[in-house]
Amino acid sequence: MGKNKNDKNNHKRLDDKTYEKELGKLQIELVKLQQWVKQEGKRIVVLFEGRDAAGKGGMIKRITEPLNHRICHVVALGVPTEKEKTQWYLQRYVPHLPAAGEIVLFDRSWYNRAGVERVMGFCTDDQYDEFLRICPGFEETLIRSGILLFKYWLDITADEQEVRFQERLDNPMKQWKISPMDMTARSKWYEYEKAKDEMFKHTDTKISPWYVVDTNDKKRGRLNCISHLLDHIPYEEVPQKKIKLPPLQKKKDYKRSQILDKTFIPEKY
Repeated sequence: MGKNKNDKNNHKRLDDKTYEKELGKLQIELVKLQQWVKQEGKRIVVLFEGRDAAGKGGMIKRITEPLNHRICHVVALGVPTEKEKTQWYLQRYVPHLPAAGEIVLFDRSWYNRAGVERVMGFCTDDQYDEFLRICPGFEETLIRSGILLFKYWLDITADEQEVRFQERLDNPMKQWKISPMDMTARSKWYEYEKAKDEMFKHTDTKISPWYVVDTNDKKRGRLNCISHLLDHIPYEEVPQKKIKLPPLQKKKDYKRSQILDKTFIPEKY
């Protein structure tokens, strides 16, 4: 897709060649970060929030692509169960926090309460007020326990969101990304903006700040966000032992079974 006249910063779209080259460099650094996290027993939590179609899934995918999924986990919780609705609000998120040597990426997080739940009336005023009151203390507790916490708000304009929604509607492989909730949220754009501003007012703290990422150009946004994350973690490259492949075991008396006895799938390609 070419340049969108509605781009917030009027940037020229980043070309694919430059993007792939720079992404490759950053992903190498992400692997180094992973090795450092594992060796040092560090715990990292990264929250990704933003409007529908802001690019949270694509951002997370580019971070996790080169990483070991046993170390780097993605958490994208669905609608709370009836039991979870009776629990302390933050309780359902606590089990997903990292142990030593782990990275956890939240595709939406406890900030659902300050966004969709607030705007759509899925929580009461008292529940909303209580969340804004306890959230800074909760995050400070995580940080003081040793967790490295990062909060990213992926920012797009209403015009750019419309372009992406239309692209999803026209693409059979992306239509699943559109939900009735997305359409309702679209019709409440400025109510969500007000909710975001109020959320920032209470939770953009010195110890746990929000970082805003311009993702009107998704490629630029991904590179800038990953670069920022790497710049704010004091990781060091962990020396790796050179791996030498051992010689293949001799077959000795083994005789391979007849391959024709096996059931192969049809070769359609």
